[in-house]
Amino acid sequence: MRASSKSSRAVVEARQAQGFSLTAWVFLPDHWHAIVYPRHPLTISNVLKAIKLRTTLVINERHHEVGPLWQGRFFDRILRTVMEYWETVDYIHVNPVRRGMVIRPEDWRSSSIHSYHKSSFETALPIDIVNLPSDSNFRLW
Repeated sequence: MRASSKSSRAVVEARQAQGFSLTAWVFLPDHWHAIVYPRHPLTISNVLKAIKLRTTLVINERHHEVGPLWQGRFFDRILRTVMEYWETVDYIHVNPVRRGMVIRPEDWRSSSIHSYHKSSFETALPIDIVNLPSDSNFRLW
């Protein structure tokens, strides 16, 4: 699967409108993973609502359909240390491999791994670069 440029643009527009950071992501056929940082007073619920609304409009328009596409709930967790952050980035990028869709994470085009590896493949959904301390036990939260 490849994230469409219109869907990616919808996420970019939601990010610009809401002012949240997106530091890692992967789109799979039936779900997606992302590291999102909502700046105060924004909440993760506001961010996901904006993303779901904009992408639903784009996808429904493309398929000439109407109605909701996303489940109402989502699963979130706080990344408390630098180590947890990098483990989560790896988990996100390896997800297509665990699902048996590709051999290497770099083979999945709908992923921010290409931004991390500075590959020649340019994704339609850029990430925000974060500079984290080198101490893996440093508390982020």
